[in-house]
Amino acid sequence: MPAAPSSPIPAALGQLAGSDPARPDELPGLLDLLSRLPDPRRPRGRRYRLSYILALAACAVLTGATSLTAIAEWAADAPDHLLLHCGATLRDPDRPYRAPSEATVRWVRQRVDGDALDAAIGGWLTTRADAARATAQDGHRPSRPVRAAIAVDGKSLHGAVRADGRRVHLISALRGAGIVLAQREVDAKSNEITAFRPLLDPLDLDLTGAVVTSAALLTQTDHAKFLVEEKGAHYIALLKSNHPRPHTRW
Repeated sequence: MPAAPSSPIPAALGQLAGSDPARPDELPGLLDLLSRLPDPRRPRGRRYRLSYILALAACAVLTGATSLTAIAEWAADAPDHLLLHCGATLRDPDRPYRAPSEATVRWVRQRVDGDALDAAIGGWLTTRADAARATAQDGHRPSRPVRAAIAVDGKSLHGAVRADGRRVHLISALRGAGIVLAQREVDAKSNEITAFRPLLDPLDLDLTGAVVTSAALLTQTDHAKFLVEEKGAHYIALLKSNHPRPHTRW
C-alpha cells in the first residue's frame, strides 16, 4: 500500500524526536550502526547508500521533522558539509553532494527492516546518553552503584495503519530519560507476551544488574525466569486479576 506524501516518520526514527541535534562528531557512530543494516534494494540502480538516506532522515527528525515530506525538504536544503558528514558521495561536479528525493526516502521507509533500524537507533541513543551521563558525573561518583531501570511497555501508533486496517502496535524497552533500548512491532496474529523475549533477548550488557518493570499482562513465570537466569536482571512484576491466586493472596 503506497504511503501518502505526508506519511508519518517510521517508529524507529520517532525515538529521536525531542532529542538534541546531533553534533558532527557523533555522526560517525550513527553511520557505523546504520551501515550494518540489510539493504532491501537491488544492487543495480542504487544512487545512494542506505546509511546515507537513513542518516539524513535521522538528522531531519532530530531537528523537528515529523513526516516524510518534512524529511525530504530538510535534506534538500541541507548544506554540502552536512551531507558530507552524513555519508554523501561525489556524483555531479556542478553540485558535489545530492540529497535523496522524497520518493526515495518513502520507498526505503516502506522496505527497510524496522526491527534492525530500531536496534541501530536505540544503540546510538544509548551510547550518546551514557557519554553525556559520564561527563556530568565526572568527579561526582555515587558511593554505591545505581541499578539501571528498564520499563517494558506497549503502545499503538496514531496514524499508522496496516493494509488490513489494523493499527500498528509496538512493544518497547525504555531506559531512564526515555531512551529506547529496543523496540519491535507486535505481529497482528500475536501479542505483547510472545514479543517480550524477542524484544529483550539481544540486550545483554543493558540488562545485567538492571531492574525491569512491565505491565501486568507481561507478568509471566517464563519471563521472570528468563530475566533472572539468562540475563542476570531483576524485575518488579505487577499482579492483577489475570493471576487470580497470587493476586488474592497479596
